[in-house]
Amino acid sequence: MGGASDLPPGFHFFPSDEELVVHFLRRKASLLPCQPDIVPTILLNHYDPWELNDKALQAGNQWYFFSHATQSRVTPNGYWSSICADEMVKSSGCNIGLKKTLVFSIGEPSEGIETNWIMHEYHLLDGRKVSSSSTSTSSSRKLHREKGHSNTESNNWVICRVFDSTCGSQANFHEEGMELSCLDEVFLSLDDYDEVSLSNN
Repeated sequence: MGGASDLPPGFHFFPSDEELVVHFLRRKASLLPCQPDIVPTILLNHYDPWELNDKALQAGNQWYFFSHATQSRVTPNGYWSSICADEMVKSSGCNIGLKKTLVFSIGEPSEGIETNWIMHEYHLLDGRKVSSSSTSTSSSRKLHREKGHSNTESNNWVICRVFDSTCGSQANFHEEGMELSCLDEVFLSLDDYDEVSLSNN
């Protein structure tokens, strides 16, 4: 899997919560291509968090992947459980998704030993799919029917970010309000370039 190595030199996969929901999860649920198409799909229940290397997209000390929402988050050697209240993900002042925070424990459910592995699991709110042209929407629905997928199954997609909290998390920058993705940095650099060009004229 190419993963983050498929990005241009100097670019890093460092999405905010909003970007994960808008640019990746919405498009996945609507059967539209993600750009860049580097986030793989895996079955959450099949792997413990330390087994995500070469299976999920690694970006620094974080791993990203698509999966299907499930009530049971039991893995071969443990389970994921919620550790705090769900958070709303917003875009332009509107609620667009839900962010769940879970911790991984080794052992049987309710008797496990809590680890430092944390997962952010992002869900779409009902009816929140990609707003696109009627042609794209009808094509997506047609493809859905041909593949035998129901709308419920489509809305069950989630995108996950997993990291070991002892190593720190790049997500801390977002939480502190320093929300700059690689695209933000590109746009800011272009603004600086324009200012230099104007001052020289």
